[in-house]
Amino acid sequence: MKRPSFSSFMLWAGLLFIYLPMVILVIYSFNDSRLVTVWGGWSVRWYAGLLDNRQLLGALGRSLQIALCTAVAAVALGTLAAFVLTRIPRFRGRSLFGGLVTAPLVMPEVITGLSLLLLFVAMAQVVGWPAERGLTTIWIAHTTFCTSYVAVIVSARLRELDLSIEEAAMDLGARPWKVFLLITMPMIAPSLGAGGMLSFALSLDDLVLASFVSGPGATTLPMEIFSAVRLGVKPDINAVASLILLAVSLFTFLAWFFMRRSEARRRRALQQVHEAEQLQPAGR
Repeated sequence: MKRPSFSSFMLWAGLLFIYLPMVILVIYSFNDSRLVTVWGGWSVRWYAGLLDNRQLLGALGRSLQIALCTAVAAVALGTLAAFVLTRIPRFRGRSLFGGLVTAPLVMPEVITGLSLLLLFVAMAQVVGWPAERGLTTIWIAHTTFCTSYVAVIVSARLRELDLSIEEAAMDLGARPWKVFLLITMPMIAPSLGAGGMLSFALSLDDLVLASFVSGPGATTLPMEIFSAVRLGVKPDINAVASLILLAVSLFTFLAWFFMRRSEARRRRALQQVHEAEQLQPAGR
């Protein structure tokens, strides 16, 4: 019997270390006891009780709203920044622009949150906006650092593209915007989807930035959970966390399924083209 290698053991140990706490969280979300550490039998009372917890559901709704808006804005701005970095090889201030785009990746969130807080306070004193911090300021803060992730992902994909395809389309009379929509966009669609999902997850998970730039009535789900955990973990928090895990797992599975089906369709198309090229000389 072949013994497992050290690398295989470390791989499974790492996966177990990551996913075992999630499994325990889901199991304890069905605990009938009010004490999280004491098992009182199986029950779905905490899932049903979420319908009456308006404060927690409100925080969840605000977090989902901010995360969705952040993903859309980050994909748009990050794609523009990626095109500037990859398609314009030389312009004055290119190094500075690249540094500004990637700076939020290495900047501590505490520094970013504090600087944005000071910016919003100064803007409110000078121009009168924002009058108060809330969902808009959180959205701006999340878009600021999520744009960097999208720019890095999309620029990596753009550097791999064959420019001859776009040049051939423009030689045939296609306008630049049509080339972008019909040729470039489908080729970079996986990177756009990856950047959007990463931005959504980062925004939904953020606590530090939201704590700096939020205001009254703009509490997000991480802030709500963090404030509740100080007094002890409640079973309804386990229930809402389990629902989020379920939603993320289903979304990830669907994204993997459609990407795999699209890749299989592309391989079949390439195989048909290859077979047609092999039969063409015989027909002549």
